[in-house]
Amino acid sequence: MAAAELAFDRYELIPAIVQDWENGEVLMLAYMNRESFQRTLETGLTCFWSRSRKQLWQKGETSGHIQEVKEILYDCDGDTILVKVKQTGPACHTGERSCFYRSVPLERVGRREG
Repeated sequence: MAAAELAFDRYELIPAIVQDWENGEVLMLAYMNRESFQRTLETGLTCFWSRSRKQLWQKGETSGHIQEVKEILYDCDGDTILVKVKQTGPACHTGERSCFYRSVPLERVGRREG
């Protein structure tokens, strides 16, 4: 897969869903630009683009909680990638294994009758 096959948005970013390669748990969502995507391919470790800091960051560079890339897939439109990883330690900066540890109570979700 080459970055040329992917549909980066107008900001030259693409959403990257990160999933545990063994159990399928969704760990996080981050964004990649062409450079972070290429670095991920070259190193075998996830690298992302920080939209707030406007810089590259390698997952685990300060915490040691790295993500070893096992597989990268992209969707039918080429505008989202799925990165399957072997996660070392928690994926979330809060210390949780996944960034998706909070839930919306279902009574708050609109339901259609019938």
